[in-house]
Order: sequence, then C-alpha cells, then structure tokens
Amino acid sequence: MGFAAGNYDVIVVGAGHAGCESALAAARMGCSTLMITINLDMVAFMPCNPSIGGPAKGHVVREIDALGGEMGRNIDKTFIQMRMLNTGKGPAVHALRAQADKFLYQHTMKETMELESNLTMRQGLVEELIVEDGQCVGVVTMTGAEYRAKAVVLTTGTYLRGKIIMGELTYESGPNNQQPAVKLSQNLKDLGFDLVRFKTGTPPRVHKDTIDFSQTEIQPGDENPKFFSYETKSSDNEQLPCWLTYTSAETHEIINANLDRAPMFSGIIEGTGPRYCPSIEDKIVRFSDKPKHQIFLEPEGKNTSEYYVQGFSTSMPEDVQLQMLRSVPGLQNVKMMRNGYAIEYDAMVPTQLWPSLETKAVPGLFTAGQINGTSGYEEAAGQGIMAGINAARKVQGKDPVILDRSQGYIGVLIDDLVTKGTNEPYRLLTSRAEYRLLLRHDNADLRLTPIGYEIGLITPERYEMFLDKKSKVEAEIERLRETKVKPSVINPLLESIGSTVIQDGSNLLTILRRPEVEYAHIESLYPSEIELDAEMKEQVEIQIKYAGYIEKQLLHVERLQKMEKKKIPESITYDDIHGLAIEARQKLDKIRPLSIGQASRISGVTPADISILLVYLEHYNRVTAAGG
Repeated sequence: MGFAAGNYDVIVVGAGHAGCESALAAARMGCSTLMITINLDMVAFMPCNPSIGGPAKGHVVREIDALGGEMGRNIDKTFIQMRMLNTGKGPAVHALRAQADKFLYQHTMKETMELESNLTMRQGLVEELIVEDGQCVGVVTMTGAEYRAKAVVLTTGTYLRGKIIMGELTYESGPNNQQPAVKLSQNLKDLGFDLVRFKTGTPPRVHKDTIDFSQTEIQPGDENPKFFSYETKSSDNEQLPCWLTYTSAETHEIINANLDRAPMFSGIIEGTGPRYCPSIEDKIVRFSDKPKHQIFLEPEGKNTSEYYVQGFSTSMPEDVQLQMLRSVPGLQNVKMMRNGYAIEYDAMVPTQLWPSLETKAVPGLFTAGQINGTSGYEEAAGQGIMAGINAARKVQGKDPVILDRSQGYIGVLIDDLVTKGTNEPYRLLTSRAEYRLLLRHDNADLRLTPIGYEIGLITPERYEMFLDKKSKVEAEIERLRETKVKPSVINPLLESIGSTVIQDGSNLLTILRRPEVEYAHIESLYPSEIELDAEMKEQVEIQIKYAGYIEKQLLHVERLQKMEKKKIPESITYDDIHGLAIEARQKLDKIRPLSIGQASRISGVTPADISILLVYLEHYNRVTAAGG
C-alpha cells in the first residue's frame, strides 16, 4: 500500500519541453500544480539537437509565446546564435532558428519553474495512475507516494520502456542514459490504451579542438537578430558560428560496408523512425544517387567543447561511428566524446485523444509531447501548453480551448494527430498547413494573444502593448490609403528602383503593393507621424502586399468555420446511419469527431459519407428539438 503524499489541482508527469509548458500554464492559471520527474537535473534537457525553431517549428514557438508560454522567452535569454531562414522566399515560410546554450537553457527554465509560486517540483518515478470510477485522480511513484489531483498530464517523452540501441548493443534506458519508465507503460496498457513502438536517434558529439574548421564553411548568426518572444526587444548575447561540411564518398563506402551491423537493417530496431529526420545510414541507402549530404557542426554551449554533428544521427556500432566521422572533411582527426544512438520507446496512438488532448477512455488524463507520437521539442511544447491550459480549465469547470487549423500551427498539429493519427514520429512542416499564408511567423500575436489574455496567461500590461501595436498598424495602413501622391514627388524614387513611373495621382498603398517597393522607400518620402517599431512596419508591409492572397484564404477559412460550427452530438450512434460506408462507420465511431469539419478530415471518410451524415444530423437535431 502507498502513502498519501499530497493533493493538487493538476499533476504533470515529466519535465521535458511539453512538461515545462504544461506545468507553467496550469500554475499561472491559478491551479496548484505538481510537476514530478525522474531526475530534476534533466528539466528542459535537450537530448538531441541544441537548437530551437526552424521551418514550422519556429512558428510554433512564436505561437506558444503569443499564448503566454515560456519557450520563446527562454531561448531568447540563452541563445548563442540566431538566424532567420528562408529570407529569399515569401513571409509564410520565413522561419527563425536559434542555437541554444543547452546547459544555460536548462538551468534558466528550471529556475523559472522554481520561482513559480503555484508550482511544486518533485523528483520521483511515476509507476501507476490512480483511476477511480473511470476518472484519473492521481499517480503513485516507485516509493509508494500517492499524489492526488483533479487532472493529470502525462508528458513522458521517450522514457516509456525506453531502449537504447547502438550496433549489436541494446539496453533499457531513457535518453542520455537516464532511467526508463517501464511500469507506467504496462499500466497504460492495462487501462486499455493502444501503444505503438517508435524510434528516434541522435548523432555523436565531438571535441571542438579536434575539428579542422579550415576545411568547413562558416555559418554565422544574423547581425541584427530577431527574437522568438514578443517581450524581447534587445539582446547582448554573444553569437557563436556553426560550420558546414559534407559527407564524402569514403563515408558512404564505410556505411555500405557495415550495413550488416546497422540495427536499422539487421532487424534489431522494431520501432518506426521519423521520415523527415532519418539516420545517416538510412539517408545513404535511400538516396544512393546523392554523392554527399550536408553536415552542420554546432556548438552545444559557451562553456563546453562538445560539438553536435547535425545530420549525422546514427545507431551504428561505436567503432564504425568513429570511422564514419573521420571520413568527413574537417573531422579527419576528430575525437568522439559521446556516441550516437537510436532510442525505441512506447507512444500513445493519438486518435485516442479528444482535440483538448484529454484521453477519451479515462477522463481527467491528458497526454502531450512525444508520448503522442511527435518528434521535436517545439511540437512537444506546443502540445504541452494546450494540455496544461485544458487540464486547468477542466479543474475550473470551463470548456477546453481548441485551436482550429486556421488559427495556428499548434491547431494543425493537434488536429492531424487526433483526427488522422500517425504511423511514424510526426514532424510539423509548413506544407501541412493549408492556411500557411495566414499562419506566419510575424503575426502569431495577432492570431493568439487575445486567447492568451482571455485565459489568464497574458498580463494586462502585455495585452495593452499588443492592442497599441494592432491599432498603430491599422492606423498606418489607413494613412497610406488616404495619402495621395504626385508623380513629380514619387517618380524619381520609382525610377531609382527600376519601377514604372506613374502618370496620374495615386495613393501610397497602391504604390507599396508593387513587389520592388519597400516600406522604407515610402517612409523616406512620406514619413509617418505614428511611431512605428520594426515589427509594426513589417506588419504594415506584409498586410498590404499580400492582401489579395490573404483575403482568398480568409474566404476558405469562412467555409471551414461553417463546417466546424456544425457540431456532432456525442450521443450519436453511427451504426444507425443507413448509407454510410462500413469503413466510414468504423472510423467515425473510433475517432468520435466533434464537428462535421473534423469528420471530413478523417482518412477513409468520403464526401458522400459527409453528405449522408449532414442529412442524418438535420433529422436528428429536428427530432431532438421536438423532444423525440
């Protein structure tokens, strides 16, 4: 028998990137929150790449920040390099990426959490969930401590029955040789949950002094860096460069000669790996026509000599890893400090979740992060903040917050998981978002800060600043629309930038719509009386230049909203609906979509099935309204 160890509103199990956001959100929303984790030295640890952001992932970090989460603030305090990617393309795919000082990132996040008044941090290994009357009401640790709560969030990452694989060697372990969680996995199965086996991997780490940087290309940070958090206005962080090199023909020969020792191909690895982050051996087999692959050498922090070999994830045996590394230009004499490895772990089949991230089978139990089949710190943190918000709202007797696909990449991510599921570790890509012109890096605050304020995660001061920015942008767009220009004033400028001159009067808004005209050009001739910072000016320019495209997407969203507003009652029995295909019946019954919109995105449910469902719903609602 266990012993009573404390009562809380919300318990968060795990302290990775999902756990940190979950626990902070619940605590900041006024819930007494317990975060319990195997090792308190691993809070917000980066077991893989020492970086945050990149395409789609950077958008998620901005969204977490716009909602009032911590990841953006934390990386802004601890980055050692900041770069905006894809600047040669349109604003929908601009993506911020930061190299982190991984140790400072961890310590800073842990300190933030320790200072949070509603949050208790506890080291312990959770082995069992307490389920009474079908509801999750707490957890039991290995020592027999029983903690009770009104909602529990599981953010166990890759620890569930974690197994490390390196060549022929396999042993039970969490990432970075931490203790795995074995009994909790069995407990979830006993509760009736479907689990799948996934795998991910990490590259070796090498000693900086053994790299010949003269054979590599320098990759510096941006001179005037942008930031992830809307609260960060400046930074004096010193930036460190990364370095680019490539695999060689010799690397490919070594890998091909040792494929019989590669767990990926010898059958030792059973779990499915991430398609968009393959191991180097997988890349060389799959893309055998490619003569070389990019390898980035990334510093892990200011006060360490360890370098992360990005693009070189592997589960080859240790001796082969060293040979492979030394065949790469710049790494001929390299010393390996840590081996690369693959890790297999159990994950939830995410279609067992409502869009709130609460499990359908056990009310009061939420899951977030890699346990839901995703890969990446940012995807984990995005789910983490939503699970924390919804656990807190459940405790407070309020409806869950569910972001739809037109509101954020977080909405796309969660909808994909709970509606379609995933048969491999899921990674967000900009191509997964059908409204990506609306879901830009620059406008996350306009999309989500009102929600963050309404639920209590955005302070009144920050909300005032947000409203001020919004009104200034609108006022400036109006000024540009109303300001008429004379050909004699504007034509010299237009000629100087190779733009067609105008014959008659025009307004500034029309001139700024031209691709070659920038806001800075307009400003030089017609300065605004409104004080605008760089972010506001960028917003003005994007909203004007892309107005036509944005309007088109908004019309699409309007149609989508009509489908989302058509709610499907929970009491519906799909077997009663004549005409539905058998596959559609089975899928609808399993997923239990909340709306026609969600139903239409389930694979195997056809437009014909949706038409039948709509007709049935109309009849069902009429009968219900009549009291039948």
